[in-house]
Parts: sequence; structure tokens; C-alpha cells
Amino acid sequence: MHTCKIFRTFAGKLGNCVNMKKKIAIIAGGDSSEYGVSLRSAAGIYSFLDKEKYDVTVVCLRGSDWKAEVEENVWVDIDKNDFSFTYNGKKTNFDFAYITIHGTPGENGVLQGYLDMIGLPYSCCGVLAAAMTFNKYTCNHYLQGFDVRIAPSMLLRKNEPLPTLSTIVEKVGLPCFIKSNVGGSSFGCTKVKSEADVLPAIQSAFKEGDEVICEAFMQGVEITCGVYKVKDKAVAFPITEVVTSNEFFDYDAKYNGQVDEITPARIPEEVRDAVQAQTLRIYDLLGCSGIIRVDYILTEGWQINLLEVNTTPGMTVTSFIPQQIRAAGLDIKDVLTDIIENHFV
Repeated sequence: MHTCKIFRTFAGKLGNCVNMKKKIAIIAGGDSSEYGVSLRSAAGIYSFLDKEKYDVTVVCLRGSDWKAEVEENVWVDIDKNDFSFTYNGKKTNFDFAYITIHGTPGENGVLQGYLDMIGLPYSCCGVLAAAMTFNKYTCNHYLQGFDVRIAPSMLLRKNEPLPTLSTIVEKVGLPCFIKSNVGGSSFGCTKVKSEADVLPAIQSAFKEGDEVICEAFMQGVEITCGVYKVKDKAVAFPITEVVTSNEFFDYDAKYNGQVDEITPARIPEEVRDAVQAQTLRIYDLLGCSGIIRVDYILTEGWQINLLEVNTTPGMTVTSFIPQQIRAAGLDIKDVLTDIIENHFV
């Protein structure tokens, strides 16, 4: 039994008219700890898409189990040869995929490679940009080569000898963050305040993947900025300031309301403009597509420091991107239509 339940396919009321709507697959699920977060994003995207223009079907992936929800609680297998499904004797092929898997295989380029091979356009970054941004250490150090400020950090690999704890502390200082190099939603992320806590934090992070980052703590204002580009325009959304009483912006802060998210952020106009310009520049440096969100820390003197780049950002009703779109006075339905139709012009 497939466990993913969101919505059934939207059947437009067109009477006897021929249905010329594009068929959109919202691809959710995946194989990481963020499976549940992905389903919530899929529910958000389903609610946002323009049902007058699109027939929308949720497709859930879990390992090799790929299924489309054709009616409420009715799931059929996806034919992996062409990403189609057959129901009641009728075969359906999709025109476009909106990827909202957080983690593998939808955020690291694996799914994108498959979709490229079968010729199905999709909403987010291609293989290279997705793979690079999914690897936080690689992405940040690549961007550092273009004068983007990042925190001092170390990369640890599961099958390699660990440096001594004193070496780690000497390199990144205390407090520091220890987290998975390829995880999200703060799974396996720990703020470490003493050398004695370093090893347990590393062990926790290794549960999320084979690589771990030890990263210096930066004191400042945490912000995040979403952007997207299509053929005729580049849009930078209002910036969100993240304020939490927790030790850091952890899972409970992100998804259980233990945070104040202030949009637009309480920062000087010139800093706002610089952050938006840098986010659009990062978009180009990485060769991104669709909507991305970039997280920063503003340290003393309003120095802009990169935290990470998110190429499949959360899309629940309360996620940052929908908040920022509302603050910009835009309709998210129109933004998502921009993303889709950009592939057909």
C-alpha cells in the first residue's frame, strides 16, 4: 500500500469540450528524512497551481515505488519508460514535472537526469546545478571563488579517519555547527558548544549521509531571499528575517512555529538591495532554473555571509517562498504559471 496521500487528480469541468490543459505532475516523496516535508510542499503546490490551465496529478516516489494518485486513495504505477500511467484503459503522459522532493533523488540531480533522458521538462535546476547545490561544502567553496563570503569549515567523510577533536575546534572554533553535507530541514544538525559534544554531533550527522560539515558559528541576523528568472524577467522577492528563541533555526523552528519570520526583513535598504543582487548573481553563477532560495547571515557591519543555496525550497502555505511572494504583492498562481510556461515559449 502506498503511504503518500495528498490529493487526487483535478478533473476540469469542461463539459463536452476537448481538454487542452497541460498535464502537470507534482513529484513528491523521495528517499530522505525530508519525505514528510516534501508531501507538505506538494500539498501547497497543488493548492497554488492554476486548475483552469492545468490538470494536476501528485506522483509519489519512494525508492523504486513510483505511483500516481488518480483518484482519492487510488494509486497506480508509473511506467518508468516514459513517466506515464494507465488507468481505466487510458494512458496519460505528462507535459511538465514540478519537482518538490527535498533530498534525493529530486534535489541532487538524479531525477533531473532521468527526466532529461525522457525529454520531460521540469521546474527546477538541471543536473549540474542540482548536484552542486545539494553538496553544501562544494557549492559554498565554489561560490567563494567568486568572492562570496562563507564561514570557515571542514569536511569529514565516513570512511576516512577523523581529525582529532582539538583539530576541529582549532579550525572552526566554538560554538560551531555540525551537520550533514547533503541533508536538509536541519535533520542531523547540532549546535556544538564544547569539545566533548563534537563527536556525538558528528555521529548524529553521519546518520543523514556519508559526509559531514563542521562549520564556524557566525553571530548575526539570519535572512533568506528567494528569486526566479524566466526568459523575459528576473524577480527578487522581499527578504525574510528569521528570529528564533531556539539555539538555531532547527526543525521545530522551521515546521512547528517556534520562530518569527519577518517579511520584509528589518535591514537597511542598501543591504536589502545588495542581498537581492547577490542572490540573482548566485543564480547565474550556478546556472539555476525555477525558484531558488538563498540563506545568509548578516554579521557586524552588515557583511553578507552565505549559509546555503536551496534549489527546491519548501512550498507549504507558510514556507518562506509563498510568504515572500505575498509580501511582493504577487499571486503565487501567476509565479508558478511563469515557471511552467517558460518551458513552452
